[in-house]
Amino acid sequence: MTSQRHTSSETRPGWVSGAATSPVPVEIASAVRDSVLAVGVRRTTLTDVARRAGVSRMTLYRMVPDVETLILTVMTRDFAALLLEAESRAARKRTARGRLVAMTVDVARRLPEEPLFRRVIDVDPDLLLPYLTERLGSTQRFAIEHVQGLIAAGHRDGSIRKGDPEVMATSALVAVLPFVVSARLLDDVGRDRALDELGVGLDGWLRP
Repeated sequence: MTSQRHTSSETRPGWVSGAATSPVPVEIASAVRDSVLAVGVRRTTLTDVARRAGVSRMTLYRMVPDVETLILTVMTRDFAALLLEAESRAARKRTARGRLVAMTVDVARRLPEEPLFRRVIDVDPDLLLPYLTERLGSTQRFAIEHVQGLIAAGHRDGSIRKGDPEVMATSALVAVLPFVVSARLLDDVGRDRALDELGVGLDGWLRP
């Protein structure tokens, strides 16, 4: 399992290295969450997931090469849904800059509270470490694409300073990641207050 964490992003589906739209049936995604929450990441097996989902192991083997890939793929799917929900809630903001800031802070607030993400952070954080320190993959690229689109919209409406949208979007992602993976550290200063500061900082950084 450890060696598989170092395969290329093109061949390794998951939280940051596979297609965010990978087709995982709802019952299988639910079974993955239930298993990880019940027994943790390392004790979750394809056999257990298949039993909980009411499918055969071969069904899962045809879908993914191993259980780690399946867990990461479900996490990618969950993140994509959360991001799109945050984007929808931010749609009422008048400017693209306002929508981008609101969406980003919303995701930074909600993602650490997602049960599957929190469980992985608690019991097997090294599952995510390569994707936080070594390379970008599908989840980050999915986020970057959405942020990049809002930055381009901000260039058009004049609410965001000029710059390369891809570079700006990637920089924003890197700046926000600590607020997600180190969310509990912020409890010492008040997480809501810290996220408010994140919003202020992003707004000032993007403002023309």
